[in-house]
Parts: sequence; structure tokens; C-alpha cells
Amino acid sequence: MRSSELDYDLPAELVAQRPAERRDGSRLLVHDRRTGETRHRTFAELPDEVRGHLTVVNDTRVVPARLRLRRRTGGEVEVLLVESLGSGEWEALARPSRRLRTGERLRASDRESPDPSVELLEALGDGRWRVRVAGEPHGQLPLPPYIHEPPPDPERYQTVYADEPGSAAAPTAGLHFTPELLARLDHERITLHVGLDTFRPLTAETVEEHVIHGERYRVEPAAWRRIEAAGTVLAVGTTTTRVLETLVRGAPLEGRAELFITPGFEFRRVDALLTNFHLPRTTLLALVMAFAGVERTRELYALAIRERYRFYSFGDAMLLL
Repeated sequence: MRSSELDYDLPAELVAQRPAERRDGSRLLVHDRRTGETRHRTFAELPDEVRGHLTVVNDTRVVPARLRLRRRTGGEVEVLLVESLGSGEWEALARPSRRLRTGERLRASDRESPDPSVELLEALGDGRWRVRVAGEPHGQLPLPPYIHEPPPDPERYQTVYADEPGSAAAPTAGLHFTPELLARLDHERITLHVGLDTFRPLTAETVEEHVIHGERYRVEPAAWRRIEAAGTVLAVGTTTTRVLETLVRGAPLEGRAELFITPGFEFRRVDALLTNFHLPRTTLLALVMAFAGVERTRELYALAIRERYRFYSFGDAMLLL
């Protein structure tokens, strides 16, 4: 499949810059793959659409991982922590990276702390570094670049069930839930810590040439037993989908999800998918096309644009039954 087949044109004003006033006040585009019926609802009406499904959510929590630091020379450096490696070490992106050196210590921009904030341990190429962080990260939330201002309440870039710190980005399909709405659903939790590579645009000429980077996941045995035995499963988001389809193929309950889901994929455990509208040329859009069909996904995205749905992280949602 050519990567260009994942392109579409989106008016800039449809990129949501802030979340809806109420989480469950977002719009919900519902499509039934069996009947071909499409209907327009609000997210608060989700329980009426998924009766009988076991809803599975990703309870990862976004780390305040965007650190603004200074070199000893005074030059400013932005370090974005991408994945925890344990014992205070992280894989990170640093910019500007060209002049940084292994062993260098970067301090907080305010220069008030006598202790180094970040030590550069190893250059990994392409601006990536293995670093050691002194203490817990206390930076800014790593919002996507298409969001120009942070929300007044940083918790709006966290799900209400976020519990396990470790993500570099939010599992955005879950941002629409309220505690009250979640309580109306039969649900289970899994954990996958979202890395930035999930959102990285496809640069290869074909989708198959793209290399997807793994992300850490963990699922409790009791949760997997319920998911495995459920009659029908609703996966909240592409991250949840990748974990469930990884496990159903015999993977251990803790590891790295490296499954690249593209059109032609056979879904063995996910029966319905709740997802936001995604960027062109991304692995996320490829997964949605695998679930709904390439042409049908294009039709649904075109409909969403005509109906002025809001797109991307703070945008509206789509339910594929």
C-alpha cells in the first residue's frame, strides 16, 4: 500500500485547539460495518451504542516530560523524555542536538538548582539520547505541535482513569470519558505507555516499509481472562487495540507491543473500535483503515469534514461497530 493512500485534505479550522467544555460533550460519529448505517450522536450517548460489549481502556498517564534546560555555556536545550528505561534513565529527544556531548550535564533553566537535572549518557542518533534524570520529571506536558496553546487545566490532556505514569502522549480516544459515563460501562484496563513514534508520519514510499517502534505494555492476568472470555470487546483507541491483538496472538502479559496493523490485518479480539480522527500518513490511520476498510474510512473522514467534526487530540470521536 502506498503511503500516499493515507493522505487527505483537512481545513485548518477543523483542528481542535481546545477540548470540549464537557468531556462527554464531544460529537460521536457512529458507523455500523455490518449494516453500513452511519449516525451522528454525542459521546454521552456511547453506552446506548455498546450494550453487551466489554469496554477496554488504556490507563497510562502522560508524564510532564518536556524539560527546558541549559548547557554550562548558557545555551538552551529542550529535552523530551520519550520512554522510561528504569533506574532514573530515559530515552529522550534533545534539540538542538548537534553540539551536545556524552557526559554533559544540563541544568534547569532557572539555574536555581545546584544539582544537574539531566545527564547525557549516550547518543542514539537522530536527536535521540539515553539520559539520566535527577528525581521525578517536573516539566511541561508534551502537547502535539498542532495544539498552539496548552489547555487551562492540564488534566484535560489526561484521561479520568489515568493511573500509570509513563506516556509521552495521551491515548486521546479516552479523553472523552467522565467518571459517571465510565461507571455505566462494563470495562477493564490495560496499560500501554504511548511513545511519540506512534504519531510519527510515514516517510517510506509504501506503508510496509515503515518501521514501527515498540511501546511497553502490561495487563493484569485477571483483566486478560475477562477480555479473552468476553463475547464482544470495544477497544478504546488504537493503543488498546494493538495490545489486545498482540496478546491474542500468544504474547506475554508484559512486554513491548510491536504489532503494525495495516489493511488486510485479521482482527481476532477487537470487535468494535472507538477512536479519534487521526493525522494523514500515520500508523494510526492505517490501523483504522485496517478495521473499517480503506474506502469506507475515506468516506467516513470525508463525511466528518463535511459535517464539521473537530479533528485530532482534542477533537471528536468515531465509533466503528
